[in-house]
Amino acid sequence: MPWTDREPRWLSEDEQRAWRAILSTYMLLRRQLDRDLLPDGLSLHDYEILVVLSEAAEERMRMTDLADATVQSRSRLSHQITRLEARGLVRREECEGDKRGTWAVLTAHGHETIERVARHHVDSVRRHFLDLMTSAQLQDMRIACAPIEEHLRKIRDRD
Repeated sequence: MPWTDREPRWLSEDEQRAWRAILSTYMLLRRQLDRDLLPDGLSLHDYEILVVLSEAAEERMRMTDLADATVQSRSRLSHQITRLEARGLVRREECEGDKRGTWAVLTAHGHETIERVARHHVDSVRRHFLDLMTSAQLQDMRIACAPIEEHLRKIRDRD
């Protein structure tokens, strides 16, 4: 909804606490997961790109699809792919029949890297997130996040 001149619906005390808790938790968790990937020379964004490519058919995706899958701008993704290319983890290939299209392709070195790093990352996700919650809490969180994620994906896809 675009900005309007009407009076905002200010957050109640409970709403503000919930909002700040989710933001703080997200930022702290993302920072810790990033920190835990540093010894492997990767950022969380790098890791996510490698995972998405490793799960794609033929370990390749069009750059536009990869940007959407990793919820990044095309510009940011392009810069990250350039850094990952310099390390030999991915390569770009032209899309046959589409001169504007480009594939991001996981290299053998990228595949080996994601296989090696995945076990450390999963351990980090467990220690800093999953193991701190009960199964019921995780289910409640998933259910609570679903309409928010659906809404945000819908409005993202309109742009």
